Amino acid sequence: MFHVGGRWVRPEGATTGPVFEAATGKPLGEVAEAGPGDVDRAVAAAREAGPKWEATPPAERARLMEALADAVSRRTEPISTLISRQNGMPLAMSRVANPVAMDGILRYYAGLAREDRFDETRPALSYQGYVQLQRHPVGVVAMIVPWNYPLGLTAMKLAPALAAGCTVVLKPAPETSLDAELLVAGIEEAGFPPGVINLITGGRPTGEALVRHPGIDKVAFTGSTAAGRLVGAVCGAALKPVTLELGGKSAAVILDDADLSAVMPALAFLSFANAGQSCFLHSRILAPRRRYDEVVEALAGVARSFVLGNPLDPATTMGPLVSARQRDRVEEYIAIGRAEGARTVTGGGRPDGDGWFVEPTVFAGVDNAMTVAREEIFGPVVCVLSYDDAEQAVAIANDSDYGLAGSVWSSDPEHALQVARKIDTGTIGVNMWTLDPVAPLSGWKASGLGRELGPEGLDAYLDTKSIFVPK
Repeated sequence: MFHVGGRWVRPEGATTGPVFEAATGKPLGEVAEAGPGDVDRAVAAAREAGPKWEATPPAERARLMEALADAVSRRTEPISTLISRQNGMPLAMSRVANPVAMDGILRYYAGLAREDRFDETRPALSYQGYVQLQRHPVGVVAMIVPWNYPLGLTAMKLAPALAAGCTVVLKPAPETSLDAELLVAGIEEAGFPPGVINLITGGRPTGEALVRHPGIDKVAFTGSTAAGRLVGAVCGAALKPVTLELGGKSAAVILDDADLSAVMPALAFLSFANAGQSCFLHSRILAPRRRYDEVVEALAGVARSFVLGNPLDPATTMGPLVSARQRDRVEEYIAIGRAEGARTVTGGGRPDGDGWFVEPTVFAGVDNAMTVAREEIFGPVVCVLSYDDAEQAVAIANDSDYGLAGSVWSSDPEHALQVARKIDTGTIGVNMWTLDPVAPLSGWKASGLGRELGPEGLDAYLDTKSIFVPK
């Protein structure tokens, strides 16, 4: 079933796909595959709802967004549990990264909507008068969201689009589509007008039909760099605006004076979060040569400390990978790393039992030219590289096709800040890294195009008209 025009509708076709439980490998349910006719209906519903939603006062849009935040919060446990069963994320993390994240992001953009930032007047320089800037919603937005943080990443697109006055066709990933029913229940409870938020499910053919649809005015996509290039090519040919949040191979630079007792607990999350299935993953650890062995052993201790198990078990600190295909991909990279001469310090195997688990793995003796240091693995595999001085560390960090996240660690925060400023990446932390609703998440190089979060995330869903007015 799809939610289109404010009601549940049956698919035109009978094609469905299975959804599996990552911890057991057993079927969890099925979702429908939207065909071209289904995409047409969803886009038509969004277009029909567009003028009325654009005309809705920003304060009223904000009220509805906050009502959705309340509705999602009331469903925290069932949403978190279902996401954990689908993608393997430990339950405690699923709560924070999905419903709690959506709650916070919706409220942040509701606040921006209430500020009514959509019109502005500037004094003109070339004539006696002023320039009035009038900002309009871009129109109907296609949102294609991955499986690793399904609700949190949906919020990063949905909240600014709603605040801007856009209508939406949302397509979650096939692996994590079952929880969409709970999100729709929240949308209905919040009282959104029919057609403002439409939801269809399906795989790559559905996504391609949505991206290519002439009734779509903008695309917001999060996924792999390879898929993002395809989406970007279609949007470029149609001169259609697109936001792409793609892959990463981020570096954590440990400076010579860093306190490892403070660094390692943070890297436990930053380098292994969600079984390594995170675009921000700090998967290249740059260690000073004189402390290299110390860093390697400390990081190996972090990897060995994880408790692998069912994500619904409170004792579990690392769950399985999302699918058999993803597990096979990660194991292929581990084999490549060994073949190229990297040394497995810990991990690298497949635990006994059901589910798609891979042991958290630390590679030492890694050169930045190795495949495991250059390509995004999207699994719990971390490489430790050595450097001689801060200048070389910056050069190694910047020698990457990606530029999404990163961190610099030092007992001297000012020195760390100086190093961080030299690293080519969209976001970077000093003795930390995090996402914050007010800070734009921007991918440099092959990590993406455009901005999400912050006021810049709202701007991405607005078109600006300049009106020249003489005195």
